[in-house]
Amino acid sequence: MSGGRGSAVVVGVVVMVAALAVVFQCEVAEAATYTVGGAGGWTFNVATWPKGKQFRAGDTLVFNYNSGIHNVVAVDRAGYQGCTSPNGAKVYQTGNDQIKLRKGQNYFICTIAGHCQSGMKIAVTAV
Repeated sequence: MSGGRGSAVVVGVVVMVAALAVVFQCEVAEAATYTVGGAGGWTFNVATWPKGKQFRAGDTLVFNYNSGIHNVVAVDRAGYQGCTSPNGAKVYQTGNDQIKLRKGQNYFICTIAGHCQSGMKIAVTAV
């Protein structure tokens, strides 16, 4: 009879490992990629683009834009509100930048003169 119990334990362990593998894959598969501004890309008046979307930490934002006239800078709340970037902030300028969201508030602006003030900024909350 003990051979039957051993088989049941092995089957139980195999089922549990398989279940954990599925859960792990679901966690990894949850990260999403969003193109900021949709088809229009990173441009003026995109501040409302995040509205109604649910973002998670680890999701990727893709900023598509003309690199000759725009850029992307991750800033804090004050930088977002005042359209300023701190000294030494990383300036993305490839025209196809991919930035992973961190948990909490994420703020992005274009630092070309007048662009942020004209609505080229977004605030994204990731859970």
